[in-house]
Amino acid sequence: MAPPDRSLVRLLAEWLPRQRWFGGKHRPIDGLSIGTATVLRPGDPGLHHLVLDVGQDGATDRYQLLLGVRRVLPERLRPGEIGRLAAAGGGVEHVYDAAHDPELTRPLLAHMAAGDALGPVRFRHAPGAAIRTDLDAAPSPAEQSNTSLIFGDAYICKLFRRLAPGVNPDLEINLALSRQGCAHVPAVHGWMELDPAAGGDEGGEPVTLALLSEYLRTGTDGWQLALTSVRDWFAQPEPPAPPGTGPGAAPAPAARDAGAAGGDFAAEAERLGAATAQVHRDLAAAFGVTEAPPDELRARVADMNEQLSQVSSAVPDLRPYTAAIREVFARCAANARPLPFQRVHGDYHLGQAMRTGTGWVLLDFEGEPARTPRERRALGHPLRDVAGMLRSFEYAARYLQAGDGGDAPPAAAAAVEERARAWAERNRAAFCRGYAAAGGPDPVAHAGLLRALELDKAVYEVRYEARNRPSWLPVPLRTLERLAG
Repeated sequence: MAPPDRSLVRLLAEWLPRQRWFGGKHRPIDGLSIGTATVLRPGDPGLHHLVLDVGQDGATDRYQLLLGVRRVLPERLRPGEIGRLAAAGGGVEHVYDAAHDPELTRPLLAHMAAGDALGPVRFRHAPGAAIRTDLDAAPSPAEQSNTSLIFGDAYICKLFRRLAPGVNPDLEINLALSRQGCAHVPAVHGWMELDPAAGGDEGGEPVTLALLSEYLRTGTDGWQLALTSVRDWFAQPEPPAPPGTGPGAAPAPAARDAGAAGGDFAAEAERLGAATAQVHRDLAAAFGVTEAPPDELRARVADMNEQLSQVSSAVPDLRPYTAAIREVFARCAANARPLPFQRVHGDYHLGQAMRTGTGWVLLDFEGEPARTPRERRALGHPLRDVAGMLRSFEYAARYLQAGDGGDAPPAAAAAVEERARAWAERNRAAFCRGYAAAGGPDPVAHAGLLRALELDKAVYEVRYEARNRPSWLPVPLRTLERLAG
């Protein structure tokens, strides 16, 4: 491939907005340029590493792309095709997303194993790690803001599509926890990084491009385990109404006993709570703990109120709850006292945990996608992660009804909500019980703080769903009235 030209830039500007991982789908691209272009493998097929500078709404975001180049593109790679360019010496060549090409992703392992530096792109391996170089990769089918490549049954390599300045928290935290001997995170084997000078940041931190970790081939996603339990619970028949009761009467106690389901998740939820507390202890040991004065909590509450103002302005469905939410925030600020702040997961939910044969493993310490790099790395109270997981139980309980359009008759909708609430409450309580028993801050003793954190997360969810999955918007909204009361 010749040096990057305007033809490639035009192709990329058309192709990028169609990608799941591109963060600016609904905004026009004002300008696109290729910041760096590095040959990782010459020839045909060729592999090039590109950093793209994408301008939108007066700001510039950086994305990385593994660009494949072939004279003849096999049918299996056509879904990732970006377009065709004139080839040096005549003819045309296909350019495509090489993350879907096992022949071109295998060299990543070899470069990491050797610790190569190719132009501004550096490949690293963890101390003592012996990386296999004979494995082909298959992209994970899961939709996400990054791209994960699964190398056989040994490794998973996360390519960070949208680049943030400095070391990515996922790499930073996983390396630190590995050094602590934490049993609840996958082992780090290697990573890719970009010389900060390539972005004009002389003397700054390298930019993390990719993270190679242990692949948990026997693991089961926590979200899927929870949904299996929810399905089993909803498949249980309704108990008969007590004699002398009629329509609209309170449900029989058995209707609220989610433990009656054969696929009860509560024991796993309790074990997950304990694993979370252990990871929080290891994070504290690795990065330290700071006593935050009351003014720090008040400042965080001010940020919560600011987010609430922004989201309620953009999403009218949130407005009926704003006064009650602000009252919860006000009580939290009024009761502020010194609190221990530390590094936390930052985007904690059931999809970030895997159940393996030896216990729960926590994944993806990158932080919430909509937060700034500064916000992702900020210290926080450990109950922020607890709040995130409690929200995830609420999501799992209502997932089967997401997108139903609210067409169910009122009585049926109320019965479904009663069941969803019963499942969520049972598993929320079990998680908190396990977390406190394993040494985490007791959620019951910090009920006011936890409620504020959970409401802040729910407001974030409202914004996310309104922007990305409007059919899911009722999921966070259905819990706001009870949570804010």
